[in-house]
Amino acid sequence: MSETSKKIVWIVALIILLVLIGVVVVGYVQKATNKTENPIVTMEVENYGTVKIELYPDQAPETVANFITLANRGFYNGLTFHRIVKDFMIQGGDPKGNGTGSAKISNLRDLKDGEEDREYTIKGEFIANKVNNKVNMEEGTLAMARSDYSQYSPSLKEASYNSGCSQFFIVTANNETTNALNGLYTPFGKVIEGMDVVHNIEATEVKAPEGSEENSGAEVSTPVNPPKITSIKVDTKGVDYGLPKTLQPFDYQNWLYKTYGINPNSTQTTIGE
Repeated sequence: MSETSKKIVWIVALIILLVLIGVVVVGYVQKATNKTENPIVTMEVENYGTVKIELYPDQAPETVANFITLANRGFYNGLTFHRIVKDFMIQGGDPKGNGTGSAKISNLRDLKDGEEDREYTIKGEFIANKVNNKVNMEEGTLAMARSDYSQYSPSLKEASYNSGCSQFFIVTANNETTNALNGLYTPFGKVIEGMDVVHNIEATEVKAPEGSEENSGAEVSTPVNPPKITSIKVDTKGVDYGLPKTLQPFDYQNWLYKTYGINPNSTQTTIGE
């Protein structure tokens, strides 16, 4: 091979190498700069207006997957905000409308032939439950509601932490009460439009629960006319977040009866009583 031919071969090889390097560099830059857009929730509340919320799948992937699936399958359409506490939060997502209800497997997916439908829970994604969720509870934060079985026994912390399902709340203030929730409940999004709508819902007239005695100390948080969620839809920006990993709910009614003989019919799935 002549010297000229050798030079041509080396030049061609160098060009090919440079092209390959360029392709790798461009791919790396694109991957580093083209971040996936977070899902956006559009919530319509009858007679109140529209609330838009950005979800944080990087902080609470199971909770976000659960919320997206329920919302886009129409679970929340027609439900209400059943608990409202001024300067604290508004809570909804209960099919029973009284704080004791939750979604079922059939609300997440179609059941298989012969499969029995049942309620479910998901893992609590917050620091106390060994999940490094960095979102703070502040005005506009969207979070998952859960039960607090530990009021009956400290041994039930894990059951409490992993008791969330469909009920959610939106924080309406920044104060000691809301700060106390940090690390103990799952925050998974934040209002980006319509915080005025949230505050108008917060101003709804409330009363003590039906059946509670006067001066009993019962929380005055039941709306006289519960604000109705017309619809909740989530734009996933083309990303499939899949289904959440479901857990078997803790049978606290049976536990209370066996342990203390307590009738638990008056307990609620709330966020920190």
